[in-house]
Amino acid sequence: MGKFSIMRSFSRTRVVLTTTIVALTAMIAACSSPPPPPPPVVQAPPPPPPITLSSTVVERASAFRGYMARAGAVSPTFQNGEQIQASLKLGAAYETKSFMNGAVAYAAVLALQDPTFVASVREVAANPTQRQEMINNIFSNPSYAAVFKGSDSAAGLIIDTIGGDGLKVYMAGKAVKQAAYDVQRSSWSKATVVDRDGRLAAAKSLSTTPALAESADVAVLQQASTGGQSLGLTPRAATAPYQPVVIRGLAVAALAALGAAGDSNLSYLDAISNDPGTANCLNMSKLNLYQCLAVSKPHYEDVFCLGQHILIDTGACMVKAAGASLPPEPPPPPKLEPVATKKTVAKKTTTKKKSPAKKG
Repeated sequence: MGKFSIMRSFSRTRVVLTTTIVALTAMIAACSSPPPPPPPVVQAPPPPPPITLSSTVVERASAFRGYMARAGAVSPTFQNGEQIQASLKLGAAYETKSFMNGAVAYAAVLALQDPTFVASVREVAANPTQRQEMINNIFSNPSYAAVFKGSDSAAGLIIDTIGGDGLKVYMAGKAVKQAAYDVQRSSWSKATVVDRDGRLAAAKSLSTTPALAESADVAVLQQASTGGQSLGLTPRAATAPYQPVVIRGLAVAALAALGAAGDSNLSYLDAISNDPGTANCLNMSKLNLYQCLAVSKPHYEDVFCLGQHILIDTGACMVKAAGASLPPEPPPPPKLEPVATKKTVAKKTTTKKKSPAKKG
């Protein structure tokens, strides 16, 4: 066989093998199942926004807390007129609207200390649709915040803390009011107050200026509002219905946990922080203070104005705003019957009785 024939035979064999391999490959491919499709790409839901509370709201909360602490610590042991005037300035130094907003702001910080309440709100915050729906509901009706689990114990924190602070101010006022009578034993207390018109004008000016917060306390409350620091409070479940300050505090706290209580929403937070009833109570306290100072002349009368119309009235407003209870007033002393003297007894015994009319 020639060289050409061998090469020709080899070429035919290669063609046959190639055809056979192709056929076998096609048969195997026809018998095997297609490869599974790649797994779908599951996108994780976006994380909920962080807990956010406006820095202005935190500053208001701190200013309110600071005032209540200072007012509750006013001492009734006055030694001179300068001490009385200093306490008057301390007590008069709040503007009612910002003070009211501060009470709600502090209530919100307190509610954010309740882990059950915050966790319940954060579950809703994880769903963008539910989150926006709840934000709209709370802005339109703050009472929606009470539907979350843990709202009862968060309310208890507000009632006990703000109500307790209000009670301290109230009781300090009771002691100062009593001092207005006790201090009259000292001759200096009967002297006329110097520059009476000036101290009345100062009280009115201080009442138009929002109280300032201390930076260290602001930092503490800022961390407390985001769960970074504990205020060391113990929650207790409080039964509804709640007073407006409690409801509005829960609402601001819920919005913060939903990520909707930042500086950009401050105007909306101001709107839901307004409580006309408590605001009227505080305004009446101020008006009564002005009237009292306008007619007060000696130092001991200024002590009375401080005790009654600053401390007692303001403390009572905040106790009621939180839904706490004031202590019962002591009963009035019993009315004593006049003691019969010998003269009145003799008069009664010597009174002649009229003779009965004679029958005709």
